[in-house]
Amino acid sequence: QVQVVESGGGLVQPGGSLRLSCAASGSRFRFYAMGWYRQAPGKERELVAGISSGGSTKYADSVKGRFTISRDNAKNTLYLQMNSLKPEDTAVYYCNADLLGNIYWGKGTLVTVSS
Repeated sequence: QVQVVESGGGLVQPGGSLRLSCAASGSRFRFYAMGWYRQAPGKERELVAGISSGGSTKYADSVKGRFTISRDNAKNTLYLQMNSLKPEDTAVYYCNADLLGNIYWGKGTLVTVSS
């Protein structure tokens, strides 16, 4: 069983920045494909950004140029740097670890973008 724990959410003003972190357990972190998802009130969960075990990245069109996903395999940690935040980025952000089709989710961290 892989434990996944998100942190770093909070309240930020429009135009501000936040960095989310996701700590995953296990000795095989470097083999996991990792992703950040978000779910806004009344909406379905959507992919925000993903990173493969080899470091390839992908982003939702809505966050391209503003968000950056990265990973530190030595620390078993995934990051999401979020810049130029908008009110529509408000959501619960979830971390996802995928190891050969076995998928593990964290409980989420709330990001609120408001003045």
